[in-house]
Amino acid sequence: MKILITGAAGFVGRNLVETLKCAADGRDGYHSLGTDLTIYEYDRDSSPEDLDAYCADCDFVFNLAGVNRPVDNKEFMEGNFGFASTLLDTLKKHGNTCPLMLSSSIQATLLGRYAGSDYGKSKLAGEELFFKYAADTGAKVLVYRFPNLFGKWCRPNYNSAVATFCNNKANGLDITVNDPATDLELVYIDDLVDEMILALKGQEHRCNFDPEGKVVADDKGKYAYVPVSHHVTLGEIVELLDTFVAQPKTLFVPAIPDGSFAKKLYSTYLSYLPEDKVLFDLDMKCDDRGSFTELLKTHSHGQISVNVSKPGITKGQHWHHTKWEFFIVVSGKGLIQQRKIGLDENGNPFPVIEFPVSGDKIQAVHMLPGYAHNIINLSKTENLVTLMWANETLKAEKPDTFREEV
Repeated sequence: MKILITGAAGFVGRNLVETLKCAADGRDGYHSLGTDLTIYEYDRDSSPEDLDAYCADCDFVFNLAGVNRPVDNKEFMEGNFGFASTLLDTLKKHGNTCPLMLSSSIQATLLGRYAGSDYGKSKLAGEELFFKYAADTGAKVLVYRFPNLFGKWCRPNYNSAVATFCNNKANGLDITVNDPATDLELVYIDDLVDEMILALKGQEHRCNFDPEGKVVADDKGKYAYVPVSHHVTLGEIVELLDTFVAQPKTLFVPAIPDGSFAKKLYSTYLSYLPEDKVLFDLDMKCDDRGSFTELLKTHSHGQISVNVSKPGITKGQHWHHTKWEFFIVVSGKGLIQQRKIGLDENGNPFPVIEFPVSGDKIQAVHMLPGYAHNIINLSKTENLVTLMWANETLKAEKPDTFREEV
């Protein structure tokens, strides 16, 4: 399959191109398109001759080219409607009736705050041109009215508040929020690209729009749409970004469940980090026994730390009521011992249970509630390195830790 992508160097185009490249050479097993793919990248630096050659040969067109922030508003019509005309005329010239996808905007509804929008008018004109082309030629046309988009490689200080906020927060710059309650509908770039791959396969999601401009799913709808979007306020976005900024100091990672806006926003934010913030120091608590360093904390799933024990050192020798842990030795050789607190029915201490552990065979050992436990470095020459997960973060006012030797 030969795929023409106009606007290939833009935000959406770049993400689509890189995804298709990975699919074409077998690096992307999720987007199964086979390896017989040719990608024609057309952008501002391309020539009319390039467009002519690509239109003569392509099997599918993603028209992502457009003008978003012109010097003069008349450029909206020239850049959006004008180029669409050129593209369709070139396809007609070669008798190429391959499927086409048009990147339009929700602003084309010209409803509410979009009423009178020159940008919206140019997008609507482009839509009508594509629909007429479909009627005249029989070509399959997919018109997507995108809401606000966000994700990696989106240009800040251009036409995306999310990109600007992420860039500024990552780089310690101020942001301005006039109304924190302003609601945005947002589509994440990976969800958009997933939908575009489905469109390429003929499995697009179809819809119509109700009188208020909202999507109504319809298998036979006039338009196509991305089925995954998020409604969030500007205030919620800023609040999340502030937690991301603070993470290197607090170590707290916010809740980022699969598919959530928070997860997608965090990935977007990280893509804007300057080099000097990619690496950050951790607070190593060192003594003559080794070191203990907290790595990550969560509000609902505990924390992860790394413990280094010097040769011959025993650490632990305590127990917990409710707290429990995983000890995972990743380097060195050691012994974990545990003993149930109290006495058995005969008045004797409960037996010690032992677990030899080694970085040569990585295993997880439960530190049981109500059991005194320790970890011993058996080596005389090498450090013992242990990852430790606890079901709760350390609470100074109620540490739930009681000294007792195993």
